[in-house]
Amino acid sequence: MKVLLTGAAGFIGMHVGARLLRRGDTVVGVDNLNAYYDPQLKRDRLAQLAQHPNFHFRKLDVADRAATEKLFSEGFEALVHLAAQPGVRYSLHNPHAYIEANVAGFMNVLEGCRHAKVGRLVYASSSSVYGGSRKLPFAEHDNVDHPVSLYAATKKANELMAHTYSHLFGLPSTGLRFFTVYGPWGRPDMALFSFTKAIAEGRPIELYDGGDMMRDFTYVDDIAEGVVRVLDRVPHGEVPYRVFNIGNSEPVPLMRCVEAIEAALGRRARKKFLPAPKTEVRATFADVSELAAWTGFRPRTSLEEGVRRFVAWYREYYQECEALK
Repeated sequence: MKVLLTGAAGFIGMHVGARLLRRGDTVVGVDNLNAYYDPQLKRDRLAQLAQHPNFHFRKLDVADRAATEKLFSEGFEALVHLAAQPGVRYSLHNPHAYIEANVAGFMNVLEGCRHAKVGRLVYASSSSVYGGSRKLPFAEHDNVDHPVSLYAATKKANELMAHTYSHLFGLPSTGLRFFTVYGPWGRPDMALFSFTKAIAEGRPIELYDGGDMMRDFTYVDDIAEGVVRVLDRVPHGEVPYRVFNIGNSEPVPLMRCVEAIEAALGRRARKKFLPAPKTEVRATFADVSELAAWTGFRPRTSLEEGVRRFVAWYREYYQECEALK
């Protein structure tokens, strides 16, 4: 297929792009390369994709309506929409960035799909839509009307907007609620990455609620496989719309994550314990039975194995960065 991939320079975007290219798809990648975190990491991810002749990059912000309309004139059979303003705590400081990227940008993507008659849309939602729900595991039919961050609210809005376009215009759309994704080429603002960096540099790490908060850590290769499996299974029916959880279905305390990093690095962490901010939820836990029934796939990479691979990448990548200085 010819696939439009938004957020191609992002963490998940790079891995999904690589997976599509390996199987023979043509991928047109889009990203605005903003400075939410080091743009050089984004450029280095793109360099990995650019090694493949079937990858083509367009520097573009999907919140730019005119530019996005022009982009869709190229014609695409499918769209994987991963472009977004990420981060939960950052939404406390720059809320407008979330409305512009996650709501206005998604609106432009939906309109592009509608008018260009794109055959299928897969887009990123988030486990954050479950808010502070104490019912575990989280299932797709649970109530998600009480988000605890603006980021979560925009992801819930995306699901509602996609359902509307599936209902009104027959656009086949599938949302994926990602659960705490980690792995090589990860985002520096995420816990596992920031813990690894701090431990490697001998700085203390910050842990909330005594390190007992539970997260359903999901390895990025499993996420990429899930995205592609869903892309290949088009929803049908009167309203061709689906939403799935994609997580490892094994919530672990943050302290176990720290222990896995310590083992991989061969260094002990210095710990600083803090109360959790209001944007943080106590636990996440994905029920992936619907994803497994739909695609025959469920994530299965263990935390210890995934952390080992991440730390190996981290060491290699930053040693190369130091060598170039």
